[in-house]
Amino acid sequence: MSSDFFADFQLEYVQVGAVRLRVRHGGSGPAVLLLHGHPRTHTTWWQVAPLLARDFTVVCPDLRGYGASTTEPTRDDHAQASKRAVAGDVLALMRALGHERFAVVGHDRGAYVAHRLAMDHPQAVSHLTILDSVAIGDALERADAGFAQLWWHWFFLGQTVKPAEPLINADPLGWYRPDAAAMGQGNHDDLVAAISDPAVVHAMCEDYRAGLGVDRAADDADRAAGRRLRCPLLVLWASGDDMGTLYGDPVRVWQPWVEPGPGRLSGHVIDSGHHLSEDAPDALATALRNALTAG
Repeated sequence: MSSDFFADFQLEYVQVGAVRLRVRHGGSGPAVLLLHGHPRTHTTWWQVAPLLARDFTVVCPDLRGYGASTTEPTRDDHAQASKRAVAGDVLALMRALGHERFAVVGHDRGAYVAHRLAMDHPQAVSHLTILDSVAIGDALERADAGFAQLWWHWFFLGQTVKPAEPLINADPLGWYRPDAAAMGQGNHDDLVAAISDPAVVHAMCEDYRAGLGVDRAADDADRAAGRRLRCPLLVLWASGDDMGTLYGDPVRVWQPWVEPGPGRLSGHVIDSGHHLSEDAPDALATALRNALTAG
C-alpha cells in the first residue's frame, strides 16, 4: 500500500443508531462529506480527500452495508437500504464528529443519498455536489430501451424473483473486475475484501431494490409537493460515461429540483471515466474546491 494512502487521516468505527459506520476523516476547516457509489467503499476517495483536506475537514464513510459498515436486517420493502435511512446514518455520523452544517458530495449511489440528505435535512447541508447522476425518480421516469440497454444492472441487481447474489458470489472478482493499476493498490484491496463478503453483496443488491421502490416513491412525493433544494447544487459528470447519451445536459434535468436564483445551479463535464475520483482526482478536487469557496 502506498505511504500516501489517506496519510494523516484517522480511521474510526462510529455507532449511529442501529448501524456501525467505518469512516476516515482528516484535515481542517469547513466540513465536506464524501459519499461513494457502487460497488466502491470510502477508499475510492483516497486521492481526492487529501487534496481537499488542505482547506477542509473531509469525512469519508462506508455507506451502510458497503465496505466494513454494518446494516439492518432485510425488510420486505427493502426500506432498511433506503436513501432516507442511509442519509440519516451519515447525518448522525457528522453530528457525532462535531459537524452540524457541512457540504456533501455524492457519486453514483452515494449521489442519491446526498440528494436525499439535502432534501430531508436542508438545515444541515450548505452545498450539494452530484457526480454522474440524476435523481432516482427522474432516471426511472425517463427509463426507456436505451436506459435498459446501458444501465441494465439496475434491474438485475434489483431483481427479487431470481436474485443476483448467487451469480455475483460465485465469482465476485470476475463480476466486478477490479483493476489495481487503475484504482490504486490500497483502494483495490479494500474493494476486493468488500465484494468477497456475501453480506456486502446482499446489502448492495438491497440498495438497488430500495431504489426501484421506496426511493423512487420518496422522489416522486417531493416533486408532487413542489419541494426543492435550498442549497447550491453543482452537477459534474464524466465524459466517458453514459450521462450525456441518456440525458444530454444533466444540469437541465436537475433544474426543477433547485430553488431559482443566481448561483444556485451549475455544472460541467469532466474528462474521466465513471469513477471520477479515481480517474481524474485533480480535476475533481479543483471543481469541488472552486464550488465550495465561491461567494
